Amino acid sequence: MEQSVFDDIRPFEPNELPEVYDRLLADPQFVAVLGYLYPGVSPDAIGQKMHACHDNLTFQKKFCYGFLKDLMAKASKGMDMDVSSVDVSQRYTFVSNHRDIVLDSALLDVLLIDSGFDTTCEIAIGDNLLSLPWVKDLVRVNKSFIVERSLPPRQMLMASKRLSEYMHLVISQKNDNVWIAQREGRAKDSNDRTQPAILKMMAMGGSGTVIERLKQLHIVPLSISYEYDPCDYLKAREFQLKRDVEGWKKSKEDDVLSMKTGIMGYKGRVHYHCAPCIDAYLENLSPEIPKTEVFDVIAAHIDEEIHRNYVLHPCNYLAIDMLSGTSAFSMHYTEEDQARFLQYVEAQIEKITDVPNKDEAFLRECILTMYANPAINYLSAR
Repeated sequence: MEQSVFDDIRPFEPNELPEVYDRLLADPQFVAVLGYLYPGVSPDAIGQKMHACHDNLTFQKKFCYGFLKDLMAKASKGMDMDVSSVDVSQRYTFVSNHRDIVLDSALLDVLLIDSGFDTTCEIAIGDNLLSLPWVKDLVRVNKSFIVERSLPPRQMLMASKRLSEYMHLVISQKNDNVWIAQREGRAKDSNDRTQPAILKMMAMGGSGTVIERLKQLHIVPLSISYEYDPCDYLKAREFQLKRDVEGWKKSKEDDVLSMKTGIMGYKGRVHYHCAPCIDAYLENLSPEIPKTEVFDVIAAHIDEEIHRNYVLHPCNYLAIDMLSGTSAFSMHYTEEDQARFLQYVEAQIEKITDVPNKDEAFLRECILTMYANPAINYLSAR
């Protein structure tokens, strides 16, 4: 299949980068963002450094890697990744729970380099986040490929097939990794579940049976654990607005605020954990499973692997106890942990200032549920 079929969704090729760099540096909004990220550094100096990056991986290492390391030094208590179940010389499709719009895949890139992989990953990103031309350019420099979302059904089917074929090409011919979230959009209540439709899309590309096509992608379930979710209060706000305001929908401004809060906000400890690649699991899948249930069964296996490998914190156990009004998990936290978490939750609720008839009890329950669900799912998977 001609590479050109993918031209409008794939990351930029090395030969296209100089022109894209020039386009970015001519965009006033992009230049303003550079001024915010690199105060006191002239756009010309940054432009020179960009033009010295002759491929996308070099751009990531020169620009994104250091920025993300500095960011996490300020906004977290540290991050790490367990790759003991995978072979760092191989290529995988990482399917993960979705905590943060921007950082899930960005931090994975940093952690892949730190873990000994010699490349990062190509990133699936929804076109709903790419309304600004410079953002679209920038993510495609940063090894992202585009998931087209708001299409009529017939075009959607063709776009899904093309997306799947592109993912297969990345693994088999470009010799790179892929990252894709287990569902469209984040699980607002942190009850992470894989959408079977994502697996159905993945099986549209490749060749052979459904199982053979999925095996060709070498899927690795990836768990992302945050101690604190900086967007928890924004998600709670969203729950109340959806409950109270008929037809309420998030605005572009809401998306931008979520991105900014997610990137800059405090996360506590962050842990990534690779489960074993599911190729062997797929190999041993019973041929008796009805065709209509195959994707559901595989999705449930991915969920179990993701849930099993969460790293939990006192706040997760505290949230369960606070919701149930018991102290069933008190062996996992101290009184000091409890006081700190209570204070944290109240401070987050206080940040919600623009909701008519602010329902504090409801907002509190929403936030606690976000922290309880990973623990509930972990305990059930274990």
